Amino acid sequence: MEYLNEVLDKLKAKNVNEPEFLQASYEVLTSLKPVIEKHPEFKKLALLERLTEPERLISFRVPWVDDNGQVQVNRGFRVQFNGAIGPYKGGLRFHPSVNQSIMKFLAFEQCFKNALTGLPIGGGKGGSDFNPKGKSDMEIMRFCQSFMSELYKHIGQDVDVPAGDIGVGGREIGYLFGQYRRLKNAYEAGVLTGKGLEYGGSLARTEATGYGLVYFMREMLKADGKDLKGKTVIISGSGNVAIYACEKATQYGAKVVAMSDSNGCIYDAEGIKLDVIKQIKEVERGRIKDYAQRVPGSVYTESNGEERPIWKIKADIALPCATQNEINLEDAKNLVANGVFAVGEGANMPTNLEAIEYFLSKGVLLAPAKAANAGGVATSALEMSQNSMRYSWTFEEVDAKLDNIMSNIFKACQKSAEEYGLGKNYVAGANIAAFDKLCKAMLAQGII
Repeated sequence: MEYLNEVLDKLKAKNVNEPEFLQASYEVLTSLKPVIEKHPEFKKLALLERLTEPERLISFRVPWVDDNGQVQVNRGFRVQFNGAIGPYKGGLRFHPSVNQSIMKFLAFEQCFKNALTGLPIGGGKGGSDFNPKGKSDMEIMRFCQSFMSELYKHIGQDVDVPAGDIGVGGREIGYLFGQYRRLKNAYEAGVLTGKGLEYGGSLARTEATGYGLVYFMREMLKADGKDLKGKTVIISGSGNVAIYACEKATQYGAKVVAMSDSNGCIYDAEGIKLDVIKQIKEVERGRIKDYAQRVPGSVYTESNGEERPIWKIKADIALPCATQNEINLEDAKNLVANGVFAVGEGANMPTNLEAIEYFLSKGVLLAPAKAANAGGVATSALEMSQNSMRYSWTFEEVDAKLDNIMSNIFKACQKSAEEYGLGKNYVAGANIAAFDKLCKAMLAQGII
């Protein structure tokens, strides 16, 4: 289509050094082709151009002092991509890989993910190339305080509400919130989510992304006449999302046999002992290889460069929960050859375009990240609601709301896919359902 190709060409020219953002934009826009063909008026309104250009991109210097008295300097970002539906909402990532391209791709995806939740939240993302690994608590506190000393000018509970992401957990959120409160001289609990229960956090927030992924997978399998019971599952990663996806999948009767981290993966034919994983990762902050030393019969395999051994393990279901582009075409072929019939994306954009196309061509059920991992941001929005009411729901109440939200997200993806004759292509279904809501909100508010 002429208009679509024009937009893609402009994007490539304007964002030539941003491969992750271009990848995310291409994946979304090409799947919207049948919608765009129905609405030629979008070209005159430059709707796609507005949709792919952030409303605001903030980049700033973050100076801080390490334990040796040496001044360090990092770069901070906040991308406020689209606020048509509500306050910008999205996590903060502290990791050496953070750059403008990754921030923009994550913020762009967040717009669609947040729209799918049905809750009044826009899309944003932020972070820094600061690496929290190996840093002392005091170093992390000083960094967070410096980071927030600039960020606080651009956020607020009705403006932009950050949360955690890779490298930003409860400890970091606490330091960030403390500095925000000090600078603002006000207790605005709704300005950050993922807070501790003692100061405005929500029960079930820790579990939400992993649980939500499995709730979506349950609905997708059910629509195909299948369920999780008795299925063999492999999960990449061993952080928050992976741990609680493992927990919920096991509760549904699945057997998780493999998990991983950036160094390698462990395989346990008897089923992963989640209490051991939690001890290693949540308490000791150790490496996954320690599991093999503690659990007889389990096997650890080191990663070799770009090769990911976890995707060579025989299974029925794969849940990539580590990071972007962790499944390439070769990995996808290995997964299909080893019997995987369903993939649920717990990480953001973990499957590259070639692998997505391969999965769909082979009839693999693919739960796209912007739908399947929306449980975390959905529960963050529920945390915002509780903060506004100055009230707390029980774990069971939040979990029930999360389950309902994820079920509704699947139904929206399914409905859009069916409406445009796309069968079980839930990747396109998710993009179309989210685009429909974003598009209506943007058009209603005029050219802004």
